[in-house]
Amino acid sequence: MKLAAITLLALVCTACASTPQTTATTALMAPPPAPAPIGELVVTVPASAPQASLVFGRAPADSLIVYDGRTFRAAHDGAFVIGIAREQTGLATLQITAPDGRTKAVGIAITPRRFPVERVNGVPEKTVKPPPEIAARIEREQAAVNAVRTRDDDRTDFEQRFIWPVKGRISGVFGSQRVYNGTPGAAHSGVDIAAAKGTPIVAPAGGIVTFANPDLYLTGGTVLIDHGHGVSSNFLHMSRIDVKVGERVEQGQVIGLVGATGRATGPHMHWGMNWFDVRIDPQALLEAEAAK
Repeated sequence: MKLAAITLLALVCTACASTPQTTATTALMAPPPAPAPIGELVVTVPASAPQASLVFGRAPADSLIVYDGRTFRAAHDGAFVIGIAREQTGLATLQITAPDGRTKAVGIAITPRRFPVERVNGVPEKTVKPPPEIAARIEREQAAVNAVRTRDDDRTDFEQRFIWPVKGRISGVFGSQRVYNGTPGAAHSGVDIAAAKGTPIVAPAGGIVTFANPDLYLTGGTVLIDHGHGVSSNFLHMSRIDVKVGERVEQGQVIGLVGATGRATGPHMHWGMNWFDVRIDPQALLEAEAAK
């Protein structure tokens, strides 16, 4: 009986000696897995773009982008947009940082354009050389308009294919050096379309109305629509406004009527576009979209 107990104890000890290390100890001693390789950051932009153009690109969703001293983000679908100014030359350089930390710099060659000189006669002289009290009013009104152009709503209405707000004869082009009653003025900030007073004006793309005033000194009836990510449209000299600030409008919706309010020699629709404070040529945008 005593011999059997000794034999059983020996077998147990032999089993204990052959037991492997615990799973936890084995896991601690295992080498860490190799990090997954990270591929190159994929960013899509055109190789070149003309002055006063809206440029569309793609990057990983929600990437951080730095361009011309401004920081902004790509949309949730990866789309982003920048504005090339009328006077900008050389190379437009963008620095993109993806949410996972990858970075990439890309450049867009800026192609120059020729802008004509347009002489506009017959406008009220007080709109060309306003007295001090009127000049102060103009400055206040322009500041109010500039303030709404700072919006950076995370909406992608800018991705729509834009349409003409009014169809008709183009009576003034973007970027032309304006000379009013013989006095040089600022470059024209939009495209003018001659149309009869009362012609409906429609939204060229969806967006939010950020400004609506029937009586600005220089621009008369004025409406701004924000299309998201800094892109906005403005409509000037309107005889009637049919929308209000904060209202959502859809592409093709009537926003008001053509007029000749403010500094105008006849009824027409002035359509301007901005990327934040950068003025863009709407006609060039539509022509580029039509060529795709």
